[in-house]
Amino acid sequence: MSRHRFHGDPARFDAVAHFVDDRYGSSVTFIADVAGGQGMLTRILRKQHNYDAEVVDPRGWALRGVPVRQEAFTSELATFYDLVIGLHPDEALPAVIEAALLRPAIIVPCCNFFDRTRRLGRDDLLEAIERRLTNERVCVQRQTLDFCGPFNIALVTDPAQLGRFLPIAGRSG
Repeated sequence: MSRHRFHGDPARFDAVAHFVDDRYGSSVTFIADVAGGQGMLTRILRKQHNYDAEVVDPRGWALRGVPVRQEAFTSELATFYDLVIGLHPDEALPAVIEAALLRPAIIVPCCNFFDRTRRLGRDDLLEAIERRLTNERVCVQRQTLDFCGPFNIALVTDPAQLGRFLPIAGRSG
């Protein structure tokens, strides 16, 4: 049992970390965990998968030993990273979507901070984000992640693929 307390399914951190490793393998090194709160995803990416990950979050609540960039994420920061992850990024969702125009991203929205002019449930929110990205010629693929939903659907993007997508990298060992 974990001694850390989190809202939602704590299995989401392992699920996303394993997905990153399966999908990208060694093709990415530097990862932004946007609005990553305490940094459990970053900790797992670093300790279990050897990625150079850091939390980008103005709140500065990260666990001891977890690197944190204590500032609000903006799309301009995206160029510092090989991969941008927004796991339930709340208010940072628009910046993560904009970053997906520049860098590969994994976007797992939970709340509608994308379009505050209308109510969007989970499916409508995912469709609206997909439309925004595909209109900019970003390849988007839905992936259901291995943790309890309903907010376990990721939009996996790659702006460089233009309609093609990376195969899942095979795990070694």
